[in-house]
Amino acid sequence: MNARDFYNRLRSEAAKAVVGQDDAVRLCAIALIANGHVLLEGVPGVGKTLLAKTIARLLSLQYGRVQFTPDLMPADIVGTSVYDLQSRSFRVRQGPVFTNILLADEINRAPAKVQAALLEAMEERGVSLEGQQLPLPDPFMVLATQNPIEYEGTYPLPEAQQDRFLFKAFMNYPTPEQELEMLRRWDTGIELRDPARAGVEPILDAVAVNECREEARKVTVDERLRRYIIELAVSTRQAAELVLGASPRAEVLLLLAAKAAAAFEGRDYVVPDDIKGLLRPAFRHRLLLRPEAEVAGQTADSLLDGVIARVTPPR
Repeated sequence: MNARDFYNRLRSEAAKAVVGQDDAVRLCAIALIANGHVLLEGVPGVGKTLLAKTIARLLSLQYGRVQFTPDLMPADIVGTSVYDLQSRSFRVRQGPVFTNILLADEINRAPAKVQAALLEAMEERGVSLEGQQLPLPDPFMVLATQNPIEYEGTYPLPEAQQDRFLFKAFMNYPTPEQELEMLRRWDTGIELRDPARAGVEPILDAVAVNECREEARKVTVDERLRRYIIELAVSTRQAAELVLGASPRAEVLLLLAAKAAAAFEGRDYVVPDDIKGLLRPAFRHRLLLRPEAEVAGQTADSLLDGVIARVTPPR
């Protein structure tokens, strides 16, 4: 199966449960092929949890969920060792992080120690447990959610952890037409909270994911486009409105994402539009605005729009 067919089938099957949110579905698919993670931001009730469950089901992958709370401990995520009375020895009890698709629900409600434990899993694709480095299943992707309007009882995500996410995807309210379609489905008895009962079938698998990854690796990127990515990142670092710009890791992840996006389009080469189209979700969570810029009403996306306008793409 080629990458284009993979994406078309994934998008079509996901639409059985997730109404609208096409951009978030696409970014999650790209992140899966680029071996990245996604931070989903949206108000309650727009389908963040449903999206994660749907992707896991249609890909025939294991799914785990952790509800992040202020009293959560690292062992609640990675696991711990327990004493077995029968064998009179300690054995490792793996935590929910040992899965393919991990939903970190309301990730910014957990304290720093928990964030650090998850950061290791995201970066190393493994966890340190009782002096051992245990590998995580492959593929492994974290879909983390956060609520943009509730700040009481939350812990800001450290810049180092935000930098581990390939994308920050906004999940906004669906259009009135999409909401009408949602109500029609509920009215006819379709249970949208459960992908299986909504009709989502496990039509893909880990083998298909690896095939798409191999295809994406073979996508070529012209030297001028590599320089274009660097110029975009450097422009954010030089912006007077920003305290912190895009990191070299951001450049690497944007390159890999652009290759996956090109493969989804059926191309074996990257074009400037692949890069420009992914710049906002790939960079927005890595930028730190100065207070005066925020007071003036500027956002990470508006500044990135300016970066795109300033930096001339290769022809």
